[in-house]
Amino acid sequence: MDPGSAAAGDLRQPLVESTAKIPAAEKERLGIDAMLQRHCGEFGRWQMKHFVLTCLAWALEAFHTMVMIFADREPDWRCRVGSGSGSGCGVGSSVCELDRGSWEWVGGRGSSTVSEWGLVCGEKYKVGLVQAIFFAGCMIGAGIFGHLSDSKLGRKGSLTVVCLLNTVFGIATAFSPNYLTYVFLRLLTGFSTGGVGLCAFVLATEPIGPSKRGAAGMSTFYFFSTGIALLSGIAYIFKSWRDLYIATSIPSLLFLVIVIPFISESPRWYLVRGRVDEAMKLMRAIAKSNGRCLPEGVVLVMDNEEEEEDDNEKGYPYSDENLPLSVPKKAVEGSLKDVIRSPLTRIRLVLSVFISFTVSVVYYGLSLNVVNLKTNLYLNVLLNAVAEMPAFTITAVLLDRFGRKPLMIGTQWFSFVFCFIGCLLGLTGPWKVVRMACGILGIFGMAGTYNLLFIYISELFPTVVRNAALGCATQAAQMGAILAPFVVVLGSWIPFGVFAFCGLVGGWLAFYLPETLNLPLYDTMHGMHEGESNRGVC
Repeated sequence: MDPGSAAAGDLRQPLVESTAKIPAAEKERLGIDAMLQRHCGEFGRWQMKHFVLTCLAWALEAFHTMVMIFADREPDWRCRVGSGSGSGCGVGSSVCELDRGSWEWVGGRGSSTVSEWGLVCGEKYKVGLVQAIFFAGCMIGAGIFGHLSDSKLGRKGSLTVVCLLNTVFGIATAFSPNYLTYVFLRLLTGFSTGGVGLCAFVLATEPIGPSKRGAAGMSTFYFFSTGIALLSGIAYIFKSWRDLYIATSIPSLLFLVIVIPFISESPRWYLVRGRVDEAMKLMRAIAKSNGRCLPEGVVLVMDNEEEEEDDNEKGYPYSDENLPLSVPKKAVEGSLKDVIRSPLTRIRLVLSVFISFTVSVVYYGLSLNVVNLKTNLYLNVLLNAVAEMPAFTITAVLLDRFGRKPLMIGTQWFSFVFCFIGCLLGLTGPWKVVRMACGILGIFGMAGTYNLLFIYISELFPTVVRNAALGCATQAAQMGAILAPFVVVLGSWIPFGVFAFCGLVGGWLAFYLPETLNLPLYDTMHGMHEGESNRGVC
């Protein structure tokens, strides 16, 4: 045979056939982190686009959560024209002491739920009750959607569902005929809202490489704060609480129609569900979009399989030697039971839950306390949102320099110091201004902690249970949010004392968590145990 003909014949052979015959021993077996670092790019054009689109959901969560500040506010009131001094209506009067016909709400009855349903005086507790019920719904939803996003629905599927439910429940709330219906619909809205943040966070950060993941994860809260700032403008335009609920629900519908189609599912979720072909297809798309190339013969595997020579010993028997060595016969799943059974993850979960609870009490407590300044509400909310952003910037810059653990301790104790000082100060003269500054600095520190908490917890648990663990931590945070309004009404100095105590305890608990800086995101419980064992972590 002519050598030239043989060579020409070889050139005519399909490329797929040549890759299929690559010996198993010569395949480059890489985990997702290693593949991103070596071939796809850790944070290129694909990750930037995907990150921004996904994190827009955080602004939606801010709308549905903080809308209560404006919808449930107590408007100003004034004496009716011609009521006369005999009615007792005048400067320094309380509406609880006046005849109902002697005064009226500024802006009319429809300006808020308080004015429409008379939630003042003996009925004032109903305002705090509906806010607590909303956060109770968030707590339930966080647990349920945390599990669903780890299992059948996936990260993108869960995010789609919660945004759809938010649209329906949010618009329905605007048509509440009475207080009880309003409470029920806010419970349902809380249920769906509880899954938005954790699903968006995990979906946005899982395709990012390890050296960029921390800073990117810390940046997600910019979208939440931006959402709060935008909300103050929307509320200024839509004075009626019913119009406001519609205006803040429409963006969720737009997100479903315009944004969701351009968001991809997490490659890590594909991998642990046994859908390796889809995971590899997505990794190739990431590499191509980033101007990189994923070589033929590279195989995507989970955790310790990168260096495993005999997959049969790990429970992954294969009958076809041409199949990628990482393909399991069924999806690898995990649940909260697996987290609790393992001493390593059990203690991490307990600490994460308690820290999330204390952080939430301080964060939401100080946020609600700002409303009590009795100044322009729209300006207060805007300044409160803007004040959080420097905390996000500073923690993002310092995250990869000092590590997660030192920042977790430092930000909480920073908040503790200023809350403790605020507890010792009075409410009159210059001390009132100093106490207000202490509150701002307190929320500055705790906003940084709240931001860091998501990225830290996501790195403490493997992919198969990551959202379930985040769901538990989020549930604990919602319990803290439920408690926060009741702490605020305890008095002048007690709230600051409670916030200081929570900051002190939360920082102390963080001492018992391991550092996760520059460590891989493990996919399975087994891989995490083996990796931590090699590091000497008990």
